[in-house]
Amino acid sequence: MTPGFKIFLAAVGSAAMLLAAWGFQYLGDLAPCKMCIWQRWPHAAAVGIAVLGVAITGWIIPVLGAIAVLTTAAIGLYHTGVERAWWEGPNSCTSSDISGLNTDELFESIMAAPLVQCDVVAWEMLGLSMASWNGIVSVVLALIWLSALKQPE
Repeated sequence: MTPGFKIFLAAVGSAAMLLAAWGFQYLGDLAPCKMCIWQRWPHAAAVGIAVLGVAITGWIIPVLGAIAVLTTAAIGLYHTGVERAWWEGPNSCTSSDISGLNTDELFESIMAAPLVQCDVVAWEMLGLSMASWNGIVSVVLALIWLSALKQPE
C-alpha cells in the first residue's frame, strides 16, 4: 500500500466518522453535546490535511493527520470518562450538584443548562458509547496515518 493510499484511507475513515455523527444527529434525532461537537473538528481537520497531501509531500502530512485524529481520540476518551463518572467534565455541559441551592438558584441553573448533557450516554453499542467508539476508531486511524510515514516495499 502506498503512503498516498494510506492517507486517503485515513481521510475516508475521518469522513465516515463525521457522516456517522451527522447521521445520528439528523436522521437518528440524537442531539450532540458540546464535547461531541469538539470531537468532530479534528476529524474535519484530518480530511483537510489529507486534501493538502495532494500538493504537499513528505512526513508533515502524515504527522499532522495523526495529530488531528489523536486529538479527537483524546477528547473522545476524556468524554467517555465523563460519561462513566470517572472524572468531572466541564461545568458548561455536565450535570451539576443542586444540593444547597435555593429556588431561584435552582431555576437559574436549569435555565442555563445546555439541552444535552455531556455526562449522559445517549447511545451505546457493545457497552461502549459514541465517544468511546470515536476514541477507539481514531487511534486506529492514527496508526494508518503513521504507517504512511514508511516507504512502500
